[in-house]
Amino acid sequence: MKTTTRFNQNSPLARSSRRAGADVAADVPRRGSRRSISDEDRRLVNLIIETEPDFIDDEQLHLANAEQVIFDDAPEIRRPNASWYHPVMDDLGKKDRMPKRSEQVILSGAEERVIFLQFNFARFMISEIRERVLARADRRPTMTQARELLKWHRVEEDLREQIAETNLALVLAMAKRTRMSEVDFADLVSEGNMALLRAIEKFDCGRGFKFSTYACRAILKAFSRQGMKLSKYRQRFPTDFDPKLERSDFLEKKRAEVVHDTADEVKQIVVENRAELSDIERTVIEHRFRIESPMTEVKPLTLEQVGQIIGVTKERVRQIQNKALEKIRINLEETYLTPTKADEEDTDAPRRHFPPIGLN
Repeated sequence: MKTTTRFNQNSPLARSSRRAGADVAADVPRRGSRRSISDEDRRLVNLIIETEPDFIDDEQLHLANAEQVIFDDAPEIRRPNASWYHPVMDDLGKKDRMPKRSEQVILSGAEERVIFLQFNFARFMISEIRERVLARADRRPTMTQARELLKWHRVEEDLREQIAETNLALVLAMAKRTRMSEVDFADLVSEGNMALLRAIEKFDCGRGFKFSTYACRAILKAFSRQGMKLSKYRQRFPTDFDPKLERSDFLEKKRAEVVHDTADEVKQIVVENRAELSDIERTVIEHRFRIESPMTEVKPLTLEQVGQIIGVTKERVRQIQNKALEKIRINLEETYLTPTKADEEDTDAPRRHFPPIGLN
């Protein structure tokens, strides 16, 4: 196909050619009438040749003056400002970060057709040059073919980036509409961005539909697949999502230690009878709270059962129990809450304090 060298200075093709010329000029000096390309560009050319190209075919791609019609005669497409797009860094739950009107670029159907024709023409040219390279005996590109591959590859990348930046707001809009609290918002946006790039590769502008219609459906399908993948992962590894394993049990352990210590102290008071309990009171406390027996071996008796042992009603047992507990409480207060002589002499010394201790 014969190509023209005259094109719009602001077109993606012009920007790509200027970058390619600057890169080549900075790489190595002239070798006769031809300039070499850098090692990085050589590796890129080899990668392009090894990769099977893909493009959406259109009748305009096969015209004799296709490059002039698609690039030179086409109107210039506005490029969006994507500096606002920081969905992972910004907390969208508190700050609704969407592009302002001045930052938005909404393309018409005709403009979308122009930019997608340019994008697919660049991929079409890569495919054509690659076929000519593979038809050679040594299957190696000439310097001219290598430069052409690099030029059209840069055009393709530039147009893909422009289309993606123009439609970034679609990803955020679909992510906010999707109610998937179990999926992290950053993962959701990442999956939507990948779906947007895949939609750019597969969109056929010749069918007359807007790209947003096609892309929104592709993004929502990607969100659905992400939710199904996460659901299957939870079924296989349920403990990874067990909320009980994500909470610290420090407070529960500390509380259990305090209860155990206070229970031992009360038990010692009853065993040594430091509260001066009567025999009946000690019997009631012994049977009601199993002071001398482990709680796991023998269950405490009820008021009625204790009353049958000592021959009184359960109401009388309750009165005896309350009186005995009051004596134990007073003994604890005298032991731990009464200031010592050293504390009385030192007015700045903090007063000792212990949590309430009782039998449950």
